[in-house]
Amino acid sequence: MTVAPTLQKYLDQTVTYEMISHDPTMSSTRTAEACHVPGDCLAKGVVLRRDGGYLLAILPASHHIDMSDLKMQLGHTVDLASEDEIAQLFCDCARGAVPPVGECYGLDVIVDDNIEAQREIYIEGGDHATLLHLGREQFARLTAEAWHGRFTTHD
Repeated sequence: MTVAPTLQKYLDQTVTYEMISHDPTMSSTRTAEACHVPGDCLAKGVVLRRDGGYLLAILPASHHIDMSDLKMQLGHTVDLASEDEIAQLFCDCARGAVPPVGECYGLDVIVDDNIEAQREIYIEGGDHATLLHLGREQFARLTAEAWHGRFTTHD
């Protein structure tokens, strides 16, 4: 069980959370299943490229981004970042294990309203075997400076 150092330092200074170890998984959907957590309560991070920079979208694991809806809301051209770009941005995380916290990595954030509606929220810890549990108020602290909107659809 290893939380990414950048993430852990930021969380320790900002919120109260509980760590949950689980068997390694390679997707947020599999993590939710392995931990017996509803996919609507597991926040996942998706890195987007926009205007020469990056944006972290945070949404429920049970949803996917409606890119046309997101582009309309942001008024920008946005595309998915490549795996290599993501690895550079989250250099202390396991490849493919993007934590849904952007501020400590210098990223702007947009949060889907569907994840904020949950009472309990779980986030990936930057590896493939650690889940972090937060209450709604703690998650709201992490995303206080983020943009908010509805830009996803349920899988």
